[in-house]
Amino acid sequence: MRTREAVLKYCLTFPETYQDAPFHDDNWQLVRYRRNRKAFAWTYEREGNIWVNVKVTPEWRDFWRQAYDAVLPGYHQNKEHWNTIILDGTVPEKEIKRMIAESYDLITGKG
Repeated sequence: MRTREAVLKYCLTFPETYQDAPFHDDNWQLVRYRRNRKAFAWTYEREGNIWVNVKVTPEWRDFWRQAYDAVLPGYHQNKEHWNTIILDGTVPEKEIKRMIAESYDLITGKG
């Protein structure tokens, strides 16, 4: 998974989700849960790659950061509860999808 389009398409497969651009800046595209309007994926281009911010539990936060150099503390977000995934091809797609799914579960109360 290397493109914003692929991330957004995957995110929108989750129930009751929608895409949003709340900052009047098309570079920032979020996917939110309709019932509480919370975002679980923030996508943006930075330094030539697409970056995706996902919510994470403190127990998994450090695991992901240690497992992949392309997983960093959440850019422009609370570093304790958010990770950033840089889509540079080094993180396997199944792991990206897992992190996105976990983020969805956390903001919907299913996690």
